[in-house]
Order: sequence, then structure tokens, then C-alpha cells
Amino acid sequence: MKIIRKNLNVLLMALGLLLSNVAWSQVVSISGKVTDSATGEPLPGVTVLVQGTTIGTITNFDGEYVLSVEKGSTVQYTYIGYKMTELVVGEETTINVSLAVDTEQLEEVVIIGYGQVKKDDATGSVVAIKSDDFNQGSSSSPQDLIVGKIAGVNITSEGGAPGSSTQIRIRGGSSMSASNDPLIIVDGMPLDNRTISGMSNILNSINPADIETFTVLKDASATAIYGSRASNGVILITTKKGTKGQDLRLNFDSKFSVSEVKETISVLNADEFRDLVNARAVDHSSVNPDLMGSANTDWQDQIFQTAIGQDYNLGLSGSAATIPFRASVGYTNQDGILKTSNLERYTGSLNVTPDFLENHLKLSLGVKAMKINNRFADKGAIGNALRFDPTQPVKDDDPKYDRYGGYYTWLMSDGTRNVNGTRNPVAQLMQRADESDVSRVIADFQANYKVHFLPELNVTVKGGIDYSNSDGTIVTDTLAAWTQASSVGVNRVYTQEKNNKLFNFILNYQKELDGIDSRIDAMAGYEWQHFHITSSAVEWDRDDNKIEDSKDATENYLVSFFGRLNYTFKDRYLLTATVRQDGSSRFHKDNRWGTFPSFAFAWRMSEEGFMQNIKQLTNLKLRLGYGVTGQQELNSGDYPYLGTYRLSDNRTQYQFGDQYYTLIRPNGYDESLEWEETTTYNAGLDFGFFDNRLNGSIEVYKRKTEKLLNTIPVPAGTNFTDRLLTNVGDLENNGLEFSLSGIVISKQDMNWELGFNLAYNKNEVTRLTNYDDPDYRGVEVGGISGVGVGNYIQINAVGHSLNTFYVYQQVYDTDGKPIEGLYVDRNNDGQITLDDKYYYKDPAPTVSMGFSSKFNYKNWDFGFSGRISLGNYVYNNVIVGARYQELTVNEYLTNMPSEIKFSQFETAQQYSDYFVKDASFLRMDNISLGYTFKKIIHDKVNLRLYSTVQNVFVITDYDGLDPEIPSGIDNDVYPRPRIFTFGLSANF
Repeated sequence: MKIIRKNLNVLLMALGLLLSNVAWSQVVSISGKVTDSATGEPLPGVTVLVQGTTIGTITNFDGEYVLSVEKGSTVQYTYIGYKMTELVVGEETTINVSLAVDTEQLEEVVIIGYGQVKKDDATGSVVAIKSDDFNQGSSSSPQDLIVGKIAGVNITSEGGAPGSSTQIRIRGGSSMSASNDPLIIVDGMPLDNRTISGMSNILNSINPADIETFTVLKDASATAIYGSRASNGVILITTKKGTKGQDLRLNFDSKFSVSEVKETISVLNADEFRDLVNARAVDHSSVNPDLMGSANTDWQDQIFQTAIGQDYNLGLSGSAATIPFRASVGYTNQDGILKTSNLERYTGSLNVTPDFLENHLKLSLGVKAMKINNRFADKGAIGNALRFDPTQPVKDDDPKYDRYGGYYTWLMSDGTRNVNGTRNPVAQLMQRADESDVSRVIADFQANYKVHFLPELNVTVKGGIDYSNSDGTIVTDTLAAWTQASSVGVNRVYTQEKNNKLFNFILNYQKELDGIDSRIDAMAGYEWQHFHITSSAVEWDRDDNKIEDSKDATENYLVSFFGRLNYTFKDRYLLTATVRQDGSSRFHKDNRWGTFPSFAFAWRMSEEGFMQNIKQLTNLKLRLGYGVTGQQELNSGDYPYLGTYRLSDNRTQYQFGDQYYTLIRPNGYDESLEWEETTTYNAGLDFGFFDNRLNGSIEVYKRKTEKLLNTIPVPAGTNFTDRLLTNVGDLENNGLEFSLSGIVISKQDMNWELGFNLAYNKNEVTRLTNYDDPDYRGVEVGGISGVGVGNYIQINAVGHSLNTFYVYQQVYDTDGKPIEGLYVDRNNDGQITLDDKYYYKDPAPTVSMGFSSKFNYKNWDFGFSGRISLGNYVYNNVIVGARYQELTVNEYLTNMPSEIKFSQFETAQQYSDYFVKDASFLRMDNISLGYTFKKIIHDKVNLRLYSTVQNVFVITDYDGLDPEIPSGIDNDVYPRPRIFTFGLSANF
């Protein structure tokens, strides 16, 4: 061991000499030792650098260094976690240095429920991502900033439209029919997870440039303080604020982006289609070649475009008359790659955080305002672009098409419109304007008072409001072919107003108990929240007859009492206990209240005396947690326990004599509906080595949800709707998470950081009925297109994962081709029936990984991030349409995917497991490169130029357009574009 140590010392000394440079004036060789000022222990790897130059070295394992420098130079000694020391070189050649610990770095705090805690004192599973570590590039949705950054957090956009909705899952889903979305809190204001009419994503109203940190609470010991809304985890978003005493700082950021279609779905081109029609016409009289045209139209090329985007943000922060503040304005305009889709957004924010009475009274005022204008393209055009005859033109000069705006339209032999014919996809986009205007304001005020006569006690009062107003119009050209029927809507106007109010009152008591070497932090609070929504919609047909006229108003309340106790003993043993009681108006008064406790214990093993001799070990902490959270986000309205009725629309009326009467129908309800509860067990180990240059964590967890809020079929013969929300069933999630980050290089002019995370999760339905029924298959879900209506391809069944595919087992020939209509007789009864269906795979990945790199060299920076998903399967509902029976139907022709060349199905085989495909993938999310011009324009400005590529490439065996499908059913998804972004960021 001594020989190895000596050799390492020699190597490190040699490396230091190689890094040093010889100055051209009087040069001296200095040497010495760098130690910890508190312990006297040597510090290996300290950077010793001549200020303003690249002349430097690093200390060896004994903290020793040698460096040739010019007399009078200033030498800097820097080390992670320690304060930098500067010395001027004089006559002395032996310079020993002691570095002091930087307590600000060591006491980094993370945001938790209703407060914050030192990172080292956290007992729950809490992960914070700061703005420096966000994904780079063009982003209209804040959650894109952390995709792939956190183990166990899967973020998947629903498609590539600007501002498209996003599915967020933390440690898998814990519910079956209720919401699986996490609770999102912005600057202490809990948001309503329900979407806003006219806006796809509730977070689009938050400008990503204003966000400072994302903090994700994953286990119940961290989330239980939020009780009834935390079963699916919690995401805390904090926005940027000014700092007291800070000089005024101005930041301007400008981005220009170009989005392109990465690839399209392979369908038969015009020549292939002609060959197929002519060949089939020989043996099939129903196939009519005379219906073909002479054009060669790539319909996907006609509906997609290269899209341009621009984004500008201006922020001003600092102190005005000793009052810290930050103000910002932003503008985004992003076209979609599907023609006519566009998002235009204006944002503004203001945060003011003054303090009074010698820091005893701290106030915080935050306002975030947004106005967004959306133009939604008809995504049905994507599916019709796959199916429309490629031998027909987009427009036709024949006067018979004038009544349709000149767009080619399928006609019957008598010249009337073919009502069954595929819609012209270009006409769908150009003859329809679906637009919305949405305004939103999120405002909060907080006062925190540290009591003068009892400074350990803090009193906090917070109020907030989240208000949104939306107006939307859908206007269809009266010449559009599909409006020719009087029962089809042409014009539609809708409005919505959402008002979410918050009030909470919190007492917090912190006390150092020196006599017993302990510390307590106790908190108790009350919270009231009110959600109110009003909406209306009116729709007219082409003859100005109303076919819909609806108004709706709904509200719900949450009232909560909560408390938390943190106890620390000897800075090594930490205990956290929380309890929350929630009352929700969504349940009957007898079931309204739910109580949600949690407990967590942490042991900072690295602080024990027997661990002090392990010099490479910086941190080692064991965490154990248990907690219960609730669920009342029902996805079934605010009054599920009350008997209600539903009016039919004007198209469904009952004739009595000469009069037509609107019908009403009772909705199913369960008066005894109660809280869904999720119990979580969590064990984690945090570690850090080499002064935390290498750090990470490993966790295992078990989540069990009982009394599932489950939508089940209603028995035949009732007068209710066909499905009912009730409490029945149990569900389990088991998983493991691993995170690792490291600083590979840390020098004055060069820094390289790597990050990696891995998550394994598997869920299983453990109960679905209140009694044992071995013949009960489960609840079918996952609607698909095919022959007929009411087709489902997934099922929730005991012993299987949520949304497991429920299919027949395909039989193949010797060439590996599926044999049409031939399936495995799994129960060996000599016939193929429903009893031969089996449970096969599910959409959720078994293993998901994220990786990232950030490299800086002098003024250059380079980074990338990506993800890996393993074990996720997708039902390719697009290629289900590859069947010959669709070729000619009712005097029109239908194109089909190129898949038909292989499968050659005559009829629909939509329940075959042939269409369930392995969709595992590796996706490079983004690559960025930038250069910073430092201290230009009188040393006042830092200017960074950068470029980013998003959605760089995907490696997968999946034969569809994109393997990342949140629902697991690929059905004409809006493609995710590849985006090239060029940006400029200036800091004054």
C-alpha cells in the first residue's frame, strides 16, 4: 500500500509540474501543503492556480503541491466545499495553506412541504433540480426542462403540437380511474390539475425562463404533509426572485427555432397504390379502378411543414430602495409542424420580497400573468392523410368541386357527396379554424413574522388566487364537405372561468436543545382551498340551428389541518413525523374526512466516529420512511356521491305526438364513496465520495393503494349509465431507483459533470371485486378503432399490470408471416372464443434511465441529455388499417400503410397480439453547444451564443412513427419534431 501511495504521489506531482508554465520574468518555485483548517487533514485534489492565467497544478494525496510562478503573482487555492484562499507570492518559497469549510455550500437547503430543510437533514425522498441543470433548447412547457433528470419521474408529451399536454408519472400510477397526475405547486400555490378549456397544458402559462428550481417529493414521508392530493407525488416549482443588496441585473434571452418533420408513416405511394388496385380488381369485382385519379399526391407532405418559432425573455432583478425584486416579460410564438397549428404566448411576472423590523417581518408578493392565443389544427387530418387515395389531387378545377371550396371530395355516381368517403386532410386543416384566447393570473401574498419575544416561533399567513378565463371559437367553412349534413356543427363558441382560492395559516417553532444535543422543528397549520368553475358552449349547424346550448357550474372545497415534527439528535439521528386531516366536499358528510400520517427516520452514518477514518467517504445517510396519502381527484365531477341527471342533446329526443322532448337519464352514483388510500414504504441510502465529487442514492419502495376509486360496468337492466365510480380493488407498485452524478474534471478552465439515473417499477392489480370470482376477467379499457364500435384492447385484471393488453395469440407461418384469423386455442376446446384471449405485456416501461453530460472549457460549453426506456409495449393501431377490405368501400378508395405488403390481411384482425409491439427505445433528447463572451462592453456584459438540437435521434425496433406513447395505443399521433434552436443570452 505504501508503494502504491508513493507512486500515486509521484504521478500527481508530475502532473502538477506538467500543468505549470514558466513565466518569462523572475520565476520562483513554490511548494507547500494544503490542509483542512478545522481538522488539519491534508486535502488532495486542490486546484492551485495563478490568478488570470492557466498556470496551475493540483495537490497530491498528501495535500502537497509544487508550482513555478512569477514573483508578485496572486495564487488561488480552490476546492469544492471550501472557501477560496488567495495569497501573493513574495520571497517565501514554502507556502502552507489552510482552507475553511464553506458553510453556505454545506448547508444547501431544499424545498419541502410548507417550508425548507437543509439537504443533509432531509429524511424523505426529495430531489431538487436547479436552473443550471435544466434541459436546454426551445420549450413552451416547463416540465420539458427536467425530462430524464430524475429517477422514477417519467414525463411524456402527448404529441408534438406546440404546448401539447404532457403525462407525468412519479413511480408509476397509483390509481385506476382517478387521476394519476402529481400535485403541482407553484410558489406555494397548489394548482388544479384539471385542464383549462382552450389550453392543452396547465403549465403552459408559466414561462420556463422564470423558473428557478423544480423539487420533486416522491415518497409518502415527503408528500403526506399534502395529504389528499399527494398520492401521485408532488412537484414544487419556485420562480426566480431578487436578492437583498444585489445590484440591478438585466437579462435578455432570445431564441429562434426551426422544427422539422423527422419522419412520416410509410404508406403506399401513388404507383404502388395503382398497382394494388389494378391487381385486386382482376379477382374482386368490388374493387373499381375507375375511381382512381391521375395525380401523385403525398398527403403527409401536404399537411406537414417546416415550422418557425421565436422566444424572447427580459428580466430585471436586484434591490430597489433595499427591497429585493425581480420582474420579467416574455413572448413566445411557435408554429407547429402540422399546418395551421400555432401557439402565441405573452407572460409577465413580478416577485417582491421586502423585510421589516430587523428581519422579523418578511413579506413576499408574487404575480404571474399570462395571455395565450392558440390555433389548434384538426389532428384527424393526420389519420386521413394516411388513408386518402394518393392518386387524387388536393384540389380539382372541375366545377363540381366548387361547392366544396375546390377541394377534391369523394362523390357518389349521382354526383352527390359520398358521406362515407375519407375527408380531404388538407381541407380539414384549411377549412376549419379552432382558436382560443386564454388569460391566467396566479397571485400569492405571504407574511412571515418571527415573534419578537419568542424568536424561535414563526407565524406565516399566506393567501393566493389562480384565476383563468378562456374563450374559444371553432369556425368551419360552410363549403367544407363534411358540413353538408344539417346535424353537423359548423360554428361553436365556448367559454370557461376558473377560480382557485387559497388561504393557510402556519406556526413554526425551532429550538436548539443544547443540554441534550438536540434540535426540534415543529410546525402546525390550517389550509382552506376553494375551486370554482363555470363554463358554457353553444354550437350551430350550417342552417344556424342550435344543436348544443349548455351551461355548467361546479365547485369543491378542501379544508385541512396538518402538523410536522422534525427531531435531530447529535446531528446524526433524524426523525420526522407528519399528520394531515383533509375534508373534501366531493364525499358524503359521513366519509368526508381522511387522516394521513407519515414517519421517517434518517441516520447520518458518515458522522459516526467509526466512519471518520474513511477519508474518501464524504456522506453516507440511511433513510427509512412510511406514510399514507389520499386521493380525491376523481375525474368524475365534483358530486359523485349525489344522484344527478344528464340532459340529452337536441339530436336525441323522444317523439310524443307531434312534439319532440329532450330526455334525461340518471347518472350512476355511489353515496358511500370514500377516500382512496395509498400506503408507501421507502428505504434509501444517500452517499458521497471524494468531497461529494461523486454522489448519488439508491432507494427501494413499495406502494399499496386500497379502496381504489374504480369505474366499473353497471349490471344490465339498470337505468343508469353504463359505468359507475365506486371503491373497489387494490393495486401495488414495487420499485427501485438509483441516481449517480460525478464531477469528472474540476479545474479553473475546465469542468465536466456526468449524471445517470435508473428506475425500475412494476405494478400489479391485486384485487378488483369485493368477493372472489375466478371467472371475472377484469375491466376492459383502452378504446381502439377497427370494425364496429366499442372496441377495447387493454384490461385491468387481478395479477396483472394496469392497462395490460388483452389479445389473441397470433399463429405464424414458416416465413414468420401472421396467418390471418388463426390464433392459438389456449384452452384447447377446439374453437376460438373470448376464453382464448390472454394477458400480454403493458405500456409502462419496466426500466427507465436518464443520462446527461455538461462540459465547460474556458468560454465554451457543451452538453447533452437522453433517456432509455425498456419493457414498454405499444399497440400499433395505425397498421391495423392495413387490410384489403378497406380498399374499396361505398364508391371510394382508401390507401393503407405499407405494412399490407407483409401481413396481407383481408379483414380486420384488431385483437391479434401481432399489433402489440416492443417499443423500448433510446432517445437523445437534446445536444447543446455554446460560447460565452465574458466581461465585454466596459466589463459590464456577459454574452452567450448557443445552439441546441432537440429530439436528435431515437433508436428502437418499434415500426411505428414514435415508440413513446403515454397510453400505449398508437393512433395517428401528432409527430414530435426535431427542433434546431439558435439563441443569444445577455446578462448586464
